[in-house]
Amino acid sequence: MIEGQVKGLSVAVGILAIIVLMLVLYIIIVRTQLRRINRQLENRLAGDTRQPIRIELINHELNQLTSNINKCLKAEETLRLECVREEKRFKELIANISHDLRTPLTAIRGYQQLMEKGQLTEGQRKKLGIAQKHAEQLGQLVDHFFEYSYLLNSELKPQLVRINLTNLLTECLAGYVSTFEEHGLTLSFEETPPIFVLADKEMTLRIIQNLLRNCITHSAGNVEVKLSALQTAVISIKNPIENTSQIDTTRLFDRFYTGDKSRSKTTGLGLPIVKILAEEMGGNVVADLYKNQLTIQVEFPFTKN
Repeated sequence: MIEGQVKGLSVAVGILAIIVLMLVLYIIIVRTQLRRINRQLENRLAGDTRQPIRIELINHELNQLTSNINKCLKAEETLRLECVREEKRFKELIANISHDLRTPLTAIRGYQQLMEKGQLTEGQRKKLGIAQKHAEQLGQLVDHFFEYSYLLNSELKPQLVRINLTNLLTECLAGYVSTFEEHGLTLSFEETPPIFVLADKEMTLRIIQNLLRNCITHSAGNVEVKLSALQTAVISIKNPIENTSQIDTTRLFDRFYTGDKSRSKTTGLGLPIVKILAEEMGGNVVADLYKNQLTIQVEFPFTKN
């Protein structure tokens, strides 16, 4: 009888061992499938594939999980493609708007020039001057639209060469002195020894010009420009501003961001253009607001003499 009990116990232990072994194998297979799912997700995140997630194990819970993951991935892919199409439509809209605005603006300026040559009373000439001033502001806004649409729709290929940033900045500042004076602003710049950078000359010039135009439009006082070189060459422009509570430096380089929604003198595209051009040349742009002083810094890769 004891032998029978021992034999029955041995059989039970054997069956239990088989069950445990099968459970261990099942767990190993499930873990292998989970690692496979995780690896496929990593490949999708890395952009190496757009294939749906697949598993080899017939398991209701895992099949349901995989199905739900694929549904989420498909919804995300649909949304991504829609965003791409919307961005393309937006770029085309900006390009069309800038083109459509330029044509009538050219005609307006032409008629203003004809009127200026005619016989006008003092009052009429004064009103014409006001109209010309507003047309000039509108022209600057349209130019920003046109430049921004061009940057969005073209594949920029910077011609990186060794340029003297000190000389380029000095010459550009000199050209803007009279404009600053017309707006009641002073422009200070302490000349530095020649600093050479690896950059596209035309793009760099446009960066400087947009920064100075931004100061002319929004500065509440005198503008201070500095040029320094540590690990990178840095153009720093500091100016006081009003309504500091309305300025978010984390959004300052976002397109169409103007801070003060009541301002109609700007498209909010000048600084985003600066950011695009700087990054295309391997540089960077940052902004800092301390008390009522806004400082914008543009970094350039530079080469020593």
